[in-house]
Amino acid sequence: MRNSTPIIYGLVLAGGASTRMQRDKAALLYHGKPQLRWTYDLLTEVCQRVFVSVRANQTCDPVRAGLPQIVDRLEGKGPIAGIAAAQEAHPEVAWLVVACDLPFLSRATLDHLLTHRDPARCATAYRSSHDSLPEPLCAIYEPSARPAIETYVAAGKNCPRKFLLNADASLLDQPDPHSLDNVNTIEEHRAAARTLGA
Repeated sequence: MRNSTPIIYGLVLAGGASTRMQRDKAALLYHGKPQLRWTYDLLTEVCQRVFVSVRANQTCDPVRAGLPQIVDRLEGKGPIAGIAAAQEAHPEVAWLVVACDLPFLSRATLDHLLTHRDPARCATAYRSSHDSLPEPLCAIYEPSARPAIETYVAAGKNCPRKFLLNADASLLDQPDPHSLDNVNTIEEHRAAARTLGA
């Protein structure tokens, strides 16, 4: 039995359909580069390896094709499919999972999460600054979470937030209450671009 803390790989979730945005959120430009590339580069600063979570029909997409990928094996399950596929590919590591639509995410926010990680729990996540519920798409999932996620998905469930609500997760307050504000609509994108431009 190993007593050492599992190393951490990074996973950028980029398999969504971007329905409300009406264009690929991963390709939106923030910080002078596509959001997917910017998020990937940010995770490479804190993780030993980083992968991009994609659907099978996205592997050759120009924004995703040049990056290491893990392909979803579960259709129509949303972000939890990406988490499950990553755990299947590398079950021995912990996964720092981040959505690709978080333009206000910072290295400081990731460092705080990593510093306060509790590897004895199945996950470490932030509380939402809006409703205090778990933020599942900027969170660390330990190897011990894998059986519980498999059981959860097998039961026909796919909401990662509800998974964390019922799991043995450690929840932290965000050091910056706006760092996990996501961008889902054209109006939100314009507002975020203005804020970051300023």
